[in-house]
Amino acid sequence: MRSTSRERLMKTLDHKDPGKVVVDLGSSLVTGISAVALTRLREALGLEKRPVKVYEPMQVLGLVEDDVIEALGIDIVGVCSPYTCYGNKNESWQPWKVREIDVLVGEGFETRVDEEGNTYVYPQGDRSVPPSAKMPSGGYYFDNLVRQGDISHENLNGREDFKNDFACMTDEVVESIRGRVADYYENTGYGINVGNFMCGPGDAAAIPGAGQKVTKGIRSVEEWLVAHYTEPEYVHDVYDYLVEEALKTYGKLKKALGDMPQVIQVSGTDFGTQRSEFISPDMYREFYKPYHTKVNKWIHENTNWKVMYHTCGSIVNLLDDLAETGIDILNPVQCSADGMDPHMLKEKYGDRFVFWGGGVDTQKTLPFGTPDEVYDEVLERLKIFAPGGGFVFNTIHNIQAPTPTENILAMFEAIRDYNKDK
Repeated sequence: MRSTSRERLMKTLDHKDPGKVVVDLGSSLVTGISAVALTRLREALGLEKRPVKVYEPMQVLGLVEDDVIEALGIDIVGVCSPYTCYGNKNESWQPWKVREIDVLVGEGFETRVDEEGNTYVYPQGDRSVPPSAKMPSGGYYFDNLVRQGDISHENLNGREDFKNDFACMTDEVVESIRGRVADYYENTGYGINVGNFMCGPGDAAAIPGAGQKVTKGIRSVEEWLVAHYTEPEYVHDVYDYLVEEALKTYGKLKKALGDMPQVIQVSGTDFGTQRSEFISPDMYREFYKPYHTKVNKWIHENTNWKVMYHTCGSIVNLLDDLAETGIDILNPVQCSADGMDPHMLKEKYGDRFVFWGGGVDTQKTLPFGTPDEVYDEVLERLKIFAPGGGFVFNTIHNIQAPTPTENILAMFEAIRDYNKDK
């Protein structure tokens, strides 16, 4: 009897051979595809012509719907909050354009374009407050705008400053997630991945507070990093509050979801650059490791979920510490960064992490290589990472907007060829 995608994912997460490699496209905010690239991919697959829904507007990620999942043999679906990072809701979809491509955005996604062609977005759709993000003319993504007042030691209050940013998930959002998870669990055989990376201390995407109408405290990412030295009590105060509220959220989700999902996304905080980590191991141990350990311990003691952490870049000098916190799944496995050799990762850490990503380089090979080069790299990565389980195929982070469709198709051809005799 053929195993379902969910059964194969569960074997993979237990570091057992699943037979066919499990494949993800679009189950999280960091394993997806640009709405522009997805529009072209749908056309190449001969699917119904309709605008793609942009469910994550900061990165302009397209919603990978059931027809794409079936056409490409995707094994995992994702369920997250119906609210975007800008505070509007993904419902009552409205037409919008990105680089002349027709897409759909949720109601309340309010933007304006200036005389230079830059696009600005307003938090919670409120045009009476300053915009919180900007897409440069000719761009594909929104960059957060720092809305920060004068900062002095005396007026910093971590819990108060980030009270709305990191508050416990509302019952409305929990019920929305429960309904969609239950539908997938009861009516499909897909693996289920839940979350919006709900507990990522220091996440550069979250610090500016792009979904808040008014922000307080330190909101510049650069100043936030400096604050680890100049205002350590403040940083810890924010992280203490974040973890307290996250554990309340996980308690609600445990009650609502039970064992239906296999994976929970915990942190999306990047600790690496292209060439090295941008914090030292000692700083990680002081400011991050205790929080990661506390959250992972709670999830493992109270649920059967596997915890997924995303951290880009070269993080080779943090891998042992990350493993010690109880992280199950590591993403995006940036093999293109210094020191992140795929052979080394599999040999040294293949029994400690499930590698979710690393399948092909999205900086060079996938956007700029030939289809043959893409095919060869994908096949090589599968041969390295897949044996013995512990590997979910995904690109290294999201598929970028200008990526040639023929290269995406070559990637899936390589996966099919690798899986066909298994």
